[in-house]
Amino acid sequence: MSENNDKPIFSIEKLYVKDLSLEVPGAPAVFKQQGTPKIDITMNNTAQVIEGDYYEVLVRATVTAKIEEATIFLVEASQGAVFQIRNLSGEPLEMTLGIAAPNIIFPYLRETISEAVSKAGFPPVLLQPMNFEAVYRARKEEQSASKDTDATKH
Repeated sequence: MSENNDKPIFSIEKLYVKDLSLEVPGAPAVFKQQGTPKIDITMNNTAQVIEGDYYEVLVRATVTAKIEEATIFLVEASQGAVFQIRNLSGEPLEMTLGIAAPNIIFPYLRETISEAVSKAGFPPVLLQPMNFEAVYRARKEEQSASKDTDATKH
């Protein structure tokens, strides 16, 4: 029986925190502040070829907590992973890098942020699940729309 070498391969080679920053600018006075902070979360993800069939995928989040205009805390984290992806190209590869890989990384990012906020002396912030497929589709639509706009400019 011969082995099928054309079969797609998708494996996690390494998971890691690439960048982590925590600021509590008003400490220790901030711990006396009354009120519930307003939490603002921004997220994005990127992918790049490292070499050959190895790709780095990063999921980044910035969490800012404010009471009125005062920043209570600010956490920025980039959770990364190296994946080996073979025998995929075109849209299946793009979808793997833009949807499947970030879905694997996201729980680790959630834990990193939650632990950082807890260690700063605050109740943990739990990131809500992220729909990476919707983000991927929106990005593709934006790219398609900008190509259409560029085509009409010529």
